[in-house]
Amino acid sequence: MTETLTVLQLNERVRSLLSASPGIRDVWVAGEISNLTRHSSGHYYFTLKDSGSEIRCTLFKYSRARMNFEPKENMKVVAFGKIDLYVQGGKYQFNIDTMRASGVGDLYIAYEELKKKLGNEGLFDESHKKPLPKYPRTIGVVTSPTGAVFHDILNVSKRRFPADILLFPALVQGDGAAASIVKGIEVLNKMGVDVMIVGRGGGSIEDLWAFNEEIVARAIFSSKVPIISAVGHETDFTIADLVADRRAPTPSAAAEIALPDKINEIRHIDSLSLQLTKSLKSSVDSMRNDFRILDAKLSPKRAGETVERAFSNLDKVSAKMDSALQSTLSKKMNAFAVVDAKLSPKRAKDSVNQLIMRLDDLSDTVDSSVVRLLSDKSRDVGTLTMRLNGLNPTSVLGRGYSFIHTKDGKTLTSVSGLSKGMDVKVRMKDGTASAEIKEVKKNEQ
Repeated sequence: MTETLTVLQLNERVRSLLSASPGIRDVWVAGEISNLTRHSSGHYYFTLKDSGSEIRCTLFKYSRARMNFEPKENMKVVAFGKIDLYVQGGKYQFNIDTMRASGVGDLYIAYEELKKKLGNEGLFDESHKKPLPKYPRTIGVVTSPTGAVFHDILNVSKRRFPADILLFPALVQGDGAAASIVKGIEVLNKMGVDVMIVGRGGGSIEDLWAFNEEIVARAIFSSKVPIISAVGHETDFTIADLVADRRAPTPSAAAEIALPDKINEIRHIDSLSLQLTKSLKSSVDSMRNDFRILDAKLSPKRAGETVERAFSNLDKVSAKMDSALQSTLSKKMNAFAVVDAKLSPKRAKDSVNQLIMRLDDLSDTVDSSVVRLLSDKSRDVGTLTMRLNGLNPTSVLGRGYSFIHTKDGKTLTSVSGLSKGMDVKVRMKDGTASAEIKEVKKNEQ
């Protein structure tokens, strides 16, 4: 045969052959709806499957109008129609004319039964959820090495907050997938990662079924490392999502949850630094004010004023005591004069003499007390003067010491405040001198 066909001509011939085959025209097919999509045009597109195989189906708007129920995901149905070939796409499909429901899909029933079982055991309880680390250094990922999931996570990490990403290449679909996922969780736990992302891209319920297996759910629950489940897309929800410590709608979103935003962290650090600077400045200002108050209290002028006030108080006390003594003596002498007039001269004279002697003793006692009081007060004033002079920062100047301070009056106590070429003031007992720092050398510790 020398005829050469175009791809379009070949597909049209195949379509004609399929349309003419009686065994695939007007047939009833039983299966379970999966990957159901309702187009804006009103047409439905989905997969009809059983335990052994699957076929793409179309249910056009006019055929749907003849049905008395709404097709749903995982619904078991019996569909009537014919096989056709979509010429442009080169794919054959089952065009459905009518359809009737026959029950809920087996996988959906299994999903609900396991969900109820594990829920009753408490595997979904919030009390068992482990907190995620704020700044993870190492993130473990259990997924397929060939899919886009791992690359999406790497890209998010580079952009958001760089971290070490360890991949366990696991099967995520088909026979052995559940055991492979469990192995990945166990291995990454032993490697000591900080947080783990377990997931894959979207797909049908069959594609995602490994994440609905009981062994996977129990491995996630038993993990010492917190796990973020990222299975499928936003509308997909698996048993793994329910058991995991956090659920992400997509693998990229899982990386966003696991990693902080470095831009926000830098802003937070800048804010804390500003607060610390303000607090430090406030403390320095407060200490500087306290020093001014203390310096004013210890100045020589203030000390002299304190001593003068003490002597003035002593003079006032002494004057009051002298005045009180003179007043008392005067009153006694007047009283004696009255008594003397009333008594006999001799007896009065004797009594007066006795009283005079008593008054002399009392006067001596008062004089002695005044002298002792003045002596004590004078000694206290001397002690106070010595203490004030000892605290006076300028008193050491007379012993050969000096103070160094900056031009604005700040006293320097450490060479760390000096720099070569710096102008300073040197204060001595009888004046000040200007100096320039030629060399700064700090003592070794």
